[in-house]
Amino acid sequence: MTQVEYEYADFTAYASTYEQRPDYAPRAIEAALRTTGVRPGDPVCDVGSGSAHLAIPLLEYGLRVDAVEPTAAMREIGQRRTAGFDTVSWSEGVGERTGRPDHAYELVTFGSSFDRTDQPAALRETARLLRPGGHFLCCWNHRDFDDPLQAAIQELIASEVPGFRYGLRREDPTRVIVDSGRFTEPVHIASTVVHELDSAAWCAAWSSHMTLGDQAGERFEAVLDGISALVRERAGDRIRVPYTTRMWVAKLREDAGDAR
Repeated sequence: MTQVEYEYADFTAYASTYEQRPDYAPRAIEAALRTTGVRPGDPVCDVGSGSAHLAIPLLEYGLRVDAVEPTAAMREIGQRRTAGFDTVSWSEGVGERTGRPDHAYELVTFGSSFDRTDQPAALRETARLLRPGGHFLCCWNHRDFDDPLQAAIQELIASEVPGFRYGLRREDPTRVIVDSGRFTEPVHIASTVVHELDSAAWCAAWSSHMTLGDQAGERFEAVLDGISALVRERAGDRIRVPYTTRMWVAKLREDAGDAR
């Protein structure tokens, strides 16, 4: 296996409220799993599994999940949340070097984690993990910036953190997937769901926003306070937040062995 130099994204400082983030849209997950053709009992490797936001619906579908997560604090949350399942294991690893066995999985998933990898290296690792005909899946939840409250939050962030960028998590990964030479052109699946949430819990979940935290630096707490004040003013105790779950699913090419 190719040795990869990497610096993984350490989510320790962001772990405590990560599980309060909204779930992925069930319709998107169902459509993606139908696309892959996986069946209950099939083995899946969920990379960057974090607090198990993707692992849980995979387990509920009946899949056997090997969850890989580099950050101990996130792993502990994920283990607690999946303790009721007997078809899950947890281990330390990163997308470029998972530590899992060759050709062992029908599906390798990256839930809100593919953007935190060296993507070409992570795709090489995924190809190593997959059985012939297996699939790669990556996904993210995107807030709808056309919603008036979410637009106001974006304006607040832009004023407090000039030049703020979401980076790869909001970019289409099709080109890097195809250019790897290991996968077919991915199928893009999107489903929008409106979550009705406790406002305080939703605001607390912003403290798990590593992309914002990294760029805001010492301004992070002020930004969080500003978001909380804005939500209290506009939404009160309950907030309705439209999210679009975006998933990309690609099949391992028959000739991928030459590129592994």
